[in-house]
Amino acid sequence: MHLSLGVKLLIFAICFLLSVIIGIVAGLISHRPNTPKGPAFLYGGGVFGGSLTLCLVALSTLGVL
Repeated sequence: MHLSLGVKLLIFAICFLLSVIIGIVAGLISHRPNTPKGPAFLYGGGVFGGSLTLCLVALSTLGVL
């Protein structure tokens, strides 16, 4: 599939923002009251990195990126 650079950047931006939302939700779910917020930030960051990687690998495999 031959997409222009602008379309590829738009797809990347959508993947990035979707991964940010997933990371935020995972961090909020993992946080417990009366505990430090640091581990929840780290967990959310890890989930963000994993979901962005998974999204980009899947789109690369399909030939979109």
